[in-house]
Amino acid sequence: MAIDEAKLEEFVGRAVGEMGAAMNAALVVIGDKLGLYKAMAGAGPLTSAEVAKRTGCAERYVREWLAAQAAGGYVTYDAAARTYTLPPEQASCLADESSPTFLPGGFQVVAAVLKDEHKVAEAFRTGKGVGWHEHDPGLFEGTERFFRPNYATHLVSEWIPALEGVAAKLEAGARVADVGCGHGASTILMAAAYPSSTFVGFDYHEPSISWARKAASRAGVGGRVCFEVASSKAYPGKGYDLVAFFDCLHDMGDPVGAARHVLSTLDRDGTWMIVEPFAADGVEQNLNPVGRVYYSASTMICTPASLAQEVGLALGAQAGEARLREVVTAGGFTRFRRATETPFNLVLEARP
Repeated sequence: MAIDEAKLEEFVGRAVGEMGAAMNAALVVIGDKLGLYKAMAGAGPLTSAEVAKRTGCAERYVREWLAAQAAGGYVTYDAAARTYTLPPEQASCLADESSPTFLPGGFQVVAAVLKDEHKVAEAFRTGKGVGWHEHDPGLFEGTERFFRPNYATHLVSEWIPALEGVAAKLEAGARVADVGCGHGASTILMAAAYPSSTFVGFDYHEPSISWARKAASRAGVGGRVCFEVASSKAYPGKGYDLVAFFDCLHDMGDPVGAARHVLSTLDRDGTWMIVEPFAADGVEQNLNPVGRVYYSASTMICTPASLAQEVGLALGAQAGEARLREVVTAGGFTRFRRATETPFNLVLEARP
């Protein structure tokens, strides 16, 4: 086939840029772990020696790291003064853990899945799965740190109010189950916002439940929140006013079975809140930067996780609303709607 030289040059340039971006994922994790971004936030221009002194790191390593950050536009460089500055916009994304755009957790996820590439490659050959628990531990912490800012920004202020009558129930005092809770960020945020309600978080991954218990204690909500090891098809309890699944239904091997169990545990006027990665129903509609991140994460994490379980439906992180509706209604729910959305999430409401 004839080669279009202009298209070839354009693609090589794009690929080289992505090599730099991939390498930079490790550098962001290092910068986050060692406090390099935090040391630069609000400090104005700094030399490599000054950044090294502020962080207790070796200057020669810091100098090379700063040059890489400048090449990627993460910091700016003044050649005359030989100083580096972390702009406020980048600081909000890299140094401020309370910011809704805090990103290092996502880079932790990238670093973790790269470590597990050999496991997923073997799964490609065999068709078997790779369980969530089989991944590098950095995935668990990174996922919580990446999703928590988004939940903190939207969950209480927008998502819960978009559900029919749920906010009023929570304010008055309700029973809530947060299934697939991971490190408990969503559970703890709800508990802090609704002190009259009680919450229980369930996850099959015991190390995450242990982490969540400690996090609840630190947050001062331990008296109204408990965490238990349980699967989505076997968690205990009846008469819940709200059952929540945050970014996890698509990871489950048998999401229809999970839907049936949710229905059996809800109060007859209860609500199932399903938060899923944003996706349109057609692949062609998801071929954009957000879809690319989600399809890539789904290849490395979500699809293998589902295939490691019974049934192995493997919805994938870009299942879309229509496919999710099929799953929920197959589980016995009669009412289903999109309550709200963000550029990154679908918030779906199911009722008996």
